[in-house]
Amino acid sequence: MILKVNSSAKNEFIEVTSLIRDTILENKWRNGVLFLNVLHTTAALTINENADDDVKADLINALNDLVPDIRYYHSEGNSDSHLKASLIGSDLTVQVVNGVPVLGRWQGIYFCEFDGPRSNREIKILFIEK
Repeated sequence: MILKVNSSAKNEFIEVTSLIRDTILENKWRNGVLFLNVLHTTAALTINENADDDVKADLINALNDLVPDIRYYHSEGNSDSHLKASLIGSDLTVQVVNGVPVLGRWQGIYFCEFDGPRSNREIKILFIEK
C-alpha cells in the first residue's frame, strides 16, 4: 500500500499520523507491526512531538545549520536534501494494538520534506499481523 503526500516548502515536516490511523482503520488492522518506508532520497520519516509547531521549525532550523546549502558536486544542486534525509532516516516501525498505532502522548508521525515543494511523494506501508 502507498500513501501520497504533497509538500509546499523546500524543508517541511508534515504530520501524517491521521493518514496512518485512517489506513489502519480502513484495512481493519488490529494487532501487529506497521512498517513505513519513504520512497525518496530527499525525504525522510520521523516520530516527534506534535503538540507544539515550534518543534518542527526548530528541527528544520537545526538541520539547516548542520547541513548548509553549500556548493556540492551533485549536479542537481540538492545534496543538502540528500544529507538531511540520510540523517533522519527513511523508515519507521510502529506497533499497532487494538487497531491503534502505539505512540506516546505527544508523539506524531512526520513525513520530512527536504527538496520541495513536491507532489505525490510516497510512503510505502506494510502491516504484519501478530
